[in-house]
Amino acid sequence: MRVWVDGEVLDESDARVSVFDHGLTVGDGVFESAKVRGGVPFALTRHLARLAVSAGGLGLDVPADGVLRRAVAETLAANAEQHGIALRLRITLTGGTSPLGSDRGTSGPTLVVALAPMRAWPDSAKLVLVPWTRNERSATAGLKTTSYAENVVALAHAKAHGGSEAVFANTAGHLCEGTGSNVFLVLDGEAVTPPLTSGCLAGVTRALLLEWSDAVERDLPVAALLDADEVFLTSSTRDVQAVHAIGDHVVEPGPVTARLAADFARRAAVDVDP
Repeated sequence: MRVWVDGEVLDESDARVSVFDHGLTVGDGVFESAKVRGGVPFALTRHLARLAVSAGGLGLDVPADGVLRRAVAETLAANAEQHGIALRLRITLTGGTSPLGSDRGTSGPTLVVALAPMRAWPDSAKLVLVPWTRNERSATAGLKTTSYAENVVALAHAKAHGGSEAVFANTAGHLCEGTGSNVFLVLDGEAVTPPLTSGCLAGVTRALLLEWSDAVERDLPVAALLDADEVFLTSSTRDVQAVHAIGDHVVEPGPVTARLAADFARRAAVDVDP
């Protein structure tokens, strides 16, 4: 694969970022991941808008929209031979070369655009509720930052307990999100997802599903996971994925999840940048 680093397209083996980059030393960065099919990224406008929000939340200068789009286009063009497979596009923006420590340097941000083959998700997932909570009042709540160590630990915990995704509560005891997904419950036939005030990420697929369906936002106690008729996940690479278990509790994938997944796939195929 060829990658785009600060204005230059390079073979991945030649791509370099400083060992003093703030994204490496302290996780001072934001990113977006989008699916690419046939060389076309899905919902790119929404992803770039969220990147700008996340960057603003960290006080990072975000490149102009035209610069970001050109970087994406040049990366896709440089990997045209890969357009026959599903790809994951990742845009990463960091605080750039900086002193060791929390102070940010003056060199300006680092921007990297990369592609990788996108794995196929199974039809359904098993969730594991982890013992750690999301802090909905954190300075980085709701921002898609590169500080993913908490997610790494949670996902490893879930996999060690036979799951494929971890799910967090927040400090108020409400359901929040997964490590890389938003969570929806079907209660009495209604699809419900935690509001953004829960501290969850404003997922692009989550937002589209709320716009394209009768799903609603509402604070949910964690115990609602075990009371739900159906549970499903959304993310930019999963789209809509059913859940078949939460820990040892079995949940049957059902008709509401199937309907919403089919509707999402149909509408996404019609408009690649909704």
